[in-house]
Amino acid sequence: MKKTVVSLIVTVMLAFLTACGSKTARDAEPAKEPVVESSSVSSATEETDSSANHMEDNTMKITAGDTTFTATLADNSSVEALKELLAEGPLTISMSDYASMEKVGPIGTDLPRNDEQIMTGAGDIILYQGNLLVIYYDTNSWNFTRIGKIEGVTGEELLNVFGNGDVTVTFSLE
Repeated sequence: MKKTVVSLIVTVMLAFLTACGSKTARDAEPAKEPVVESSSVSSATEETDSSANHMEDNTMKITAGDTTFTATLADNSSVEALKELLAEGPLTISMSDYASMEKVGPIGTDLPRNDEQIMTGAGDIILYQGNLLVIYYDTNSWNFTRIGKIEGVTGEELLNVFGNGDVTVTFSLE
């Protein structure tokens, strides 16, 4: 069945090209090459574009003082918008302690929200109200947008790095 459909399509294409007078049946075959060529050129361009490589990466660096954590990012439109923002350069946020369970700070812009009822734990990074990034060092349950998670870290370890008060945190793709 597939061979019949392909044969029919090729026959129609050849008939069209012949009717137009621009190609013979023999000339029509090489027309496939530029398609292959252009896709290989586009993938080579993407490979050399460092910001495209970072956009495809599924991690983010989080730095406070001399300590850098790596967070694995979620798969949603909020994360894609954050990655686009970070592709322009690192984002430094002054974060404050809230309710002895999290550090919270303004992004400076609104990102799309993908809120859902979730339970947070140490290392969870969420988007709150579309314009605040939150890093949890304790548990909470609410309607949030999941951004990512710092794996393998305890709440105590996060508190040692972030402290009990305000802290400056830099988010980046590198």
